[in-house]
Order: sequence, then structure tokens, then C-alpha cells
Amino acid sequence: MKLTTKAHYAVKALLDLSLSPLNQPISVNKIADRQHIPAPYLEKILIQIRRAGLIKSVRGSQGGYQLAMSPEKISLGEILTAVGDKIEPLPDLDNTANSPEDWVTITLWKRLNRKLKEAIFEISLADLYYDARSRQADLGEGNNFIV
Repeated sequence: MKLTTKAHYAVKALLDLSLSPLNQPISVNKIADRQHIPAPYLEKILIQIRRAGLIKSVRGSQGGYQLAMSPEKISLGEILTAVGDKIEPLPDLDNTANSPEDWVTITLWKRLNRKLKEAIFEISLADLYYDARSRQADLGEGNNFIV
């Protein structure tokens, strides 16, 4: 399964929001600048994520976006669903099996697809954050956190 550009940007933006001290609102422009995402496109993505209830918007001069819940409670599957990505890690298989071997193969792939889909909903934003931080440490990078 490969993330679409929209899903990739959504994950990057939510990871950026997860870094906000005390969950302070962050402007679209700040996230866009830090994560190298075009601001108008990011705004559209954040609106979709807000509608899904994963983030909140705060109006005013100190406004922006903030997580609606802790990063541990936001799953990768919810993020992908929020931006309209299809959550089917493997291609859809038809049910027309010509032999028992074909049926076994189709059944196996369907079971694997179901397990992969479950795993996508078990991976939290916090998990992704720690994975990114670990990779950053492995590379010896400083505190600039660009996903």
C-alpha cells in the first residue's frame, strides 16, 4: 500500500500538530512552511480532517489548528479515511475460483487484506511520531522535526 500525496501531507501535518506544546493552535502557514507543503492545498486537507473530528480549528490572531484528542487516540486508518483514501492494502480479488487451489489463494489474500487493514487502524499518530523520532536520531539529526 502506498500513501497518496494527500494522505502523506495529512500525516505530516498531524505529526506537526502533535509537537505543539500544550496543544496550542498552529497556523496553516507555519505547518506548511515547516513541512514543505503548499498552504492552500494543506488548508483543504485540514478542513477534511477537521470534519472527521481529528482536529479542531481556533479562530483569531493566535488561532490555527490543534489535535482534537491525544496522538495515541488517532489512528493511521482514521487519517486515511478522513482524507478520502481507500483503505485496501491489497487489490480487490474476485470470488470466481476455478479450482480449490484458486479458492485457497483468494481466501488467503482476503484474510491478509483484512489483517493489514486492522493493522492500519491499530497504528497511532503517537506510534508514527516515535518511529520518525527514532529514524531522526539514527541519522544524527538535530531538533528540526520535518516529517
